[in-house]
Amino acid sequence: MLATAPRPPMPPLPEVTVPLGELVPPRCRHYFTGTTDRAPYRVRRYDFAGSVQYLPLVRAFLDTCAATREEDYRYLFTLLGSELASNALRHSKSGQPFGVYTLTCQRTRTGLRLTCRDQGARDGKTVDFGQRSHLRPNPNGLDLSAESGRGLAMIDALATDWGDNGIPDHRQVWFFLAYDLAGSRWNTQP
Repeated sequence: MLATAPRPPMPPLPEVTVPLGELVPPRCRHYFTGTTDRAPYRVRRYDFAGSVQYLPLVRAFLDTCAATREEDYRYLFTLLGSELASNALRHSKSGQPFGVYTLTCQRTRTGLRLTCRDQGARDGKTVDFGQRSHLRPNPNGLDLSAESGRGLAMIDALATDWGDNGIPDHRQVWFFLAYDLAGSRWNTQP
């Protein structure tokens, strides 16, 4: 048997930057333009890779979903939707290698409804068949000194309505934001 010399370590590879638009199939590129250059939609759905590197793409998707609305509405919708995406990355299997989460935007006559479906709790938490385990916002989440727990508290305060399906192994969290921002504390005076 011949003795083999140990192989030298592989040299470091250069970093490659690919524009996020290159990762989007041509049939979906209009989801990310920030304009209303297409006919009005009823439902838009897109699967995002489970990495924080794709959050700019998520924000472009959300901003484009609300493109026909005024600037405050677009900002708030994008902010709340980004929180749903961040929660999926941080608290579910969607944020692990090869993870995926789905954002679905439904347009109605009175507002936009965004649903985020993830791949289930990281800790593998499940509930018995027919049982539900609904999310609750942190009561101190809007405290500026809080280190975490702001996401759902912000959604609770700023969305018109929100909820989840109560199934930890395939969670779907949604919010509805009325076009007139009814039910939101966005423009209220203290």
